[in-house]
Amino acid sequence: MRLGESDTWLSPIGLGTWQFSQGRGLVGKFWPRLDWALILSIVEESLNHGVNWFDTAEVYGKGRSEEVLGQAMRELDVSLDTAFIATKWWPLWRTAPHLERSVPGRLAALGQWPITLYQVHQPYSRSTIAQQMESMARLLDRGLIKHAGVSNFSLRQMREAHRALKSHGHRLVSNQVRYHLLDRRIESNGILAAAEDLGMSIIAYSPLAQGLLSGKFHENQRVPWGMRKLDSHFRLAYINRTRSLIDVLQSIAENYQVTPAQVALNWIITRSGGRILAIPGAMRVSQAVQNAGAMGWSLSKSDHQALDHESSRVVVR
Repeated sequence: MRLGESDTWLSPIGLGTWQFSQGRGLVGKFWPRLDWALILSIVEESLNHGVNWFDTAEVYGKGRSEEVLGQAMRELDVSLDTAFIATKWWPLWRTAPHLERSVPGRLAALGQWPITLYQVHQPYSRSTIAQQMESMARLLDRGLIKHAGVSNFSLRQMREAHRALKSHGHRLVSNQVRYHLLDRRIESNGILAAAEDLGMSIIAYSPLAQGLLSGKFHENQRVPWGMRKLDSHFRLAYINRTRSLIDVLQSIAENYQVTPAQVALNWIITRSGGRILAIPGAMRVSQAVQNAGAMGWSLSKSDHQALDHESSRVVVR
């Protein structure tokens, strides 16, 4: 898929790497430490199965996710023109000048792997959006990053960022937001329509609702571990409420000889004229292979309609 209206083409499925935090930092503690051999295999099999980009962030393990990802790229001898990295600046209590100063540190963490997409992680900087985009423009002008994006920006904030960056001769290419069959708010709050109007991509994070859409928690009503315990989606009442949607996913999956998770991912990447990319994570090699298997085929119109209808009963809008 084309990233915004840029000259960069990304696979519809990328790999989210929050889970590479190795237990470091406040948000990294949500995930267990992964063996290096496992991380290397997850990255390698993602690449082998057509995934050509990886999403990370400064706040994931205080840069540890970036370090691990860059090291994996080097050890696998990946060519710079065949795989791309997106990372994010953490803005909380910081100002726009820090956005510029942060890039050398991000590049160092990545082992000097180039930053294809640099994103403002949250709309909570102490500087205005205009000031942040002015800093992004300077990074783009200096060639320190290739493209600029935002994450978790509202409709108003996204439009403001796009307008501000455009005034400096650059285009905002993406907004990374939560989007999946159980959370479709961007369809009703104007973000998806605005992305289409502005020529921007939507990057869907948590596209499987932290694994709920795989159906595995419905099979035996397992008690989730880690951060899932904090998510209302994993309460027993909600699991029971969404069972009918899982049944539809499973039925469609059988017809295509794929998994329910692959159907849920394909539902995302085949919507809105190819403007939505998805970044599922992977804790196992089999999950990485499964994620990539959501590409290369497309749900029928009737399948989309069936999923839209069933999800509308339980979806967050």
